[in-house]
Amino acid sequence: MSGQKEQALKKTSKRGLKVMRKSHTNHPIRNEARILKYGTKGFARNFWLSTAATVVMAITLIILFVTVVASVILTNTADLMRDKIDITIYLKPNTPVEVLEDLSDTIATDPNIKSVVVSSSEQEYEKFIAENTDSDEILNVLDDEMRELMISKMQATMRIKVYDVNDLTSVKNLVSSNELFQKYLDPDMEPTYDVNQAEIATITSWANIARTGGMVLAVVFLVVSILIIFSTIRMAIFSRREEIYMMKLVGADKNFIRGPFLVEAEICGVVAGVIAATASYFGFMFVAPKLAGYGINVDQIVTLLESNKLILVYLAFVGMGFVIGRVSAWLAVAKYLHKT
Repeated sequence: MSGQKEQALKKTSKRGLKVMRKSHTNHPIRNEARILKYGTKGFARNFWLSTAATVVMAITLIILFVTVVASVILTNTADLMRDKIDITIYLKPNTPVEVLEDLSDTIATDPNIKSVVVSSSEQEYEKFIAENTDSDEILNVLDDEMRELMISKMQATMRIKVYDVNDLTSVKNLVSSNELFQKYLDPDMEPTYDVNQAEIATITSWANIARTGGMVLAVVFLVVSILIIFSTIRMAIFSRREEIYMMKLVGADKNFIRGPFLVEAEICGVVAGVIAATASYFGFMFVAPKLAGYGINVDQIVTLLESNKLILVYLAFVGMGFVIGRVSAWLAVAKYLHKT
């Protein structure tokens, strides 16, 4: 009796599959709806494995985000420091204004020079007073005699900004070879060619380490997430191997067999993308003020995340998750279909 029931069920299943095949040929939209339905059921059926795959994929996407953001903000910070750097050339006290202007015109001929600002001894004294307006002790001792003494000892300055702080060879050569510069350079104060260079080099190396290390971690987690999704889909295939075999017997094409498994993995990818994007957004917005307090330039990323382009960030996360899931499932199903 049980044998008759089993045979009847097989006939019913075959009959249903034949109907599905016919429907697939005549109604492609209905077929796609069935694939979506079966894929969603597969995701729910393998909930814990699907959850594990989703979590690992979300971690992979977060690491990719951290890698890109770290590289961008550290590079921007280094660029900001370079832009703020000015090289100071100290000239002898009481260097005439006419000489300062001639020296300015001379150094401005260097193609690496972005701007030149000169300041006489009197102007340097006025800056000193402006910087110490809150100090009564200093202002009380600055009578006319002290003023004249300080001006006679205070160097005139030339502050220059350059386009490339890593290549100051031409500037150094010009200053060291020009007779007018050599005549009026202050012997006791060296030009500040190398100020902040160490800090810039450190930040630049951090940016390179963040980029390289982050990519290595991202690749590792990407491989892990692909393997987990691969294993999840393979287990789902194994649990439904008889159903797949019967589908093949009645002539179901590979796309119809493959479809539900692709949908299952794509759901994992989409959910992982939403989770990763949300975690990345709130995580970065939480630490951004602290990073800014240390002088790290986060303006570009904050502006992006606070603008209407945030939806593009979400779409990028979801798109990457979708692709990772689809590729992983495709590999798993392709290996099975090739074997059978």
